[in-house]
Amino acid sequence: MTQITNGSESKDNVEKERSGTGFWSIVQSVGAGLIGVQSSKNRERDFTEGKPLHFIIGGLIGTAIFLFFVWLIVQYLLATS
Repeated sequence: MTQITNGSESKDNVEKERSGTGFWSIVQSVGAGLIGVQSSKNRERDFTEGKPLHFIIGGLIGTAIFLFFVWLIVQYLLATS
């Protein structure tokens, strides 16, 4: 006997498989990725459970914060020289 499924059931299965990771997990993954020390275990978890948009947004925010701190250090060094 064959089972007929509609599109919403398969969509639900995909959503369950990619339920996402928590906020702090994304922050940790983005931070580790920015400095290049992401473990293969965490990278595998991110690719299987995470949603790409969350990591893209996290990466953009992380990069902006990094650039802000670089700019802040440069401004401080210029002001004190």
